[in-house]
Amino acid sequence: MRSPPFSSASGSRSLPARPIPQGHGALNYRKVYLAARPSLSVRASSITESTVTLLDYGAGNVRSVRNAIRHLGFDVKNVRKPEDILNATRLVFPGVGAFASAMEVLNHNGMAEALCKYIEMDRPFLGICLGLQLLFESGEENGPVKGLGMIPGIVGRFDSSNGIRVPHIGWNAVQIVKDEEILSGIAEQHVYFVHSYRVVPSDVNKDWVSSTCNYGDSFVASISKGNIHAVQFHPEKSGEFGLSLLRNFLDPSTAPKKKKLANGKASTLAKRVIACLDVRANDKGELVVTKGDQYDVREHTDGHKVRNLGKPVDLAGQYYNDGADEVSFLNITGFRDCPLGDLPMIQVLRYSSEKVFVPLTVGGGIRDYTDENGRYYSSLEVAAEYFRSGADKVSIGSDAVYAAEAYLKTGVKTGKSSIEQISRVYGNQAVVVSVDPRRVYINSPDEVEFKALKTVTPGPHGEQYAWYQCTVNGGREGRPIGAYELSKAVEDLGAGEILLNCIDCDGQGQGFDIELIKLIADAVSIPVIASSGAGTVEHFSDMFQKTSASAALAAGIFHRKEVPILSVKTHLQHEGIEVRI
Repeated sequence: MRSPPFSSASGSRSLPARPIPQGHGALNYRKVYLAARPSLSVRASSITESTVTLLDYGAGNVRSVRNAIRHLGFDVKNVRKPEDILNATRLVFPGVGAFASAMEVLNHNGMAEALCKYIEMDRPFLGICLGLQLLFESGEENGPVKGLGMIPGIVGRFDSSNGIRVPHIGWNAVQIVKDEEILSGIAEQHVYFVHSYRVVPSDVNKDWVSSTCNYGDSFVASISKGNIHAVQFHPEKSGEFGLSLLRNFLDPSTAPKKKKLANGKASTLAKRVIACLDVRANDKGELVVTKGDQYDVREHTDGHKVRNLGKPVDLAGQYYNDGADEVSFLNITGFRDCPLGDLPMIQVLRYSSEKVFVPLTVGGGIRDYTDENGRYYSSLEVAAEYFRSGADKVSIGSDAVYAAEAYLKTGVKTGKSSIEQISRVYGNQAVVVSVDPRRVYINSPDEVEFKALKTVTPGPHGEQYAWYQCTVNGGREGRPIGAYELSKAVEDLGAGEILLNCIDCDGQGQGFDIELIKLIADAVSIPVIASSGAGTVEHFSDMFQKTSASAALAAGIFHRKEVPILSVKTHLQHEGIEVRI
């Protein structure tokens, strides 16, 4: 595999491979170890009070953190060399990706040493997600791998044997265990998590823990000691509360003067309502949001024009304000020959991330390809560009089908599929597989080698059974693999979430395919997003009550304002289904 697509800050100094003590000895070890290293100087800095130093080591979506900081009125200075860390007045470390890859880069560039020294001096620091995990002694992801060793504890994977879905993706509640000003207003609010690994609170790290979250068991949601803070959730993706938390860190003096957030009622992981924007060029070459009926996006008129339901950036901002828990972009015509050449879609991501502070997903063409000049690009490089442009997750469609077919044929994980490449560097929580099946009716389950079910809706000739055939190329080509088999295969390969569409239900407004959703959600232990067919608020509650899906996605009914997002959430709450309001 190629080296991870991380930017090199400076030099190639690396920490020696010495064992880090566990437990109480970790902090003392760091003090002695760093004192023995050649000193990194702290020089007079031109950083102003409105400047925030951002430790962007080149992995994942750091653009959203940068945009959130700027949205709050602060300037951003990027770390280019280790000395920039030591010269910072406020340092934000938005760790994105996998534990092992991140530590490799920090060690290689000499950032690990500088970061430890900065924290030892109790300088203002905020770590986000992996930026919290790396502070601990070691991580199990692609490891075990030594962490920075600043806090006692091991970052381990969630235990899915008790029925929880891993990764932990979505809006969950936190429990305050230490009164910290930075967490002002967090009680009973939903905040956004996306991770497969966590730290369990214990006696050896209890002095650091400021809040916890329960998902299968209790894990560390935030730590605070002096000027050192870190959160497992993503404040830049947690809407109004997340921006408030960032503001509390960046300028604590203003925190008491800000209006209090509305009281929340969060108690557990909420069901998500996701707005999907199908984006393509219309006949004039302009990017528009469109919507199809069974994947046909053209009007059934003499002009046969592409349906135009609005501009992508404007609609994304509107759905954020309306309360969407995530916004998903699906480029349905771009990327065919040159994914990285699709600059308009990349710009859509960049502009959207400036005004949308909930997760953004982009799909379409995430695969290996060779451009017209013969230059080869890996799917990892393609995904990296979208992450840098503002995407939090990438959605893989046709390429995932081919990868699953190859895996089921050989039983071998080659490490070369797009799913494996991206999940290894960015974590499986960054990889969504979009499944586009059609229902195929049969008289007996023995007719096919794929998983079939007895359906409550008989076929046109009275068939009692059906299986779900996966398709590629926008539903135009059927493949010899079922949705059940594909879903289990992509989970094995490293996918962190499944977006489950249904071509038969798409645009029909008659409700989700409950049988399909239940079949897949019961087969895998990763989150499943139900899509296709919603036409009323009752369709959402019916699906959540009858299946274990984690989220519901809709497009046309939101675009046409037939069913507002808030109406869906209000209805779900009335039905006793927890949502973020």
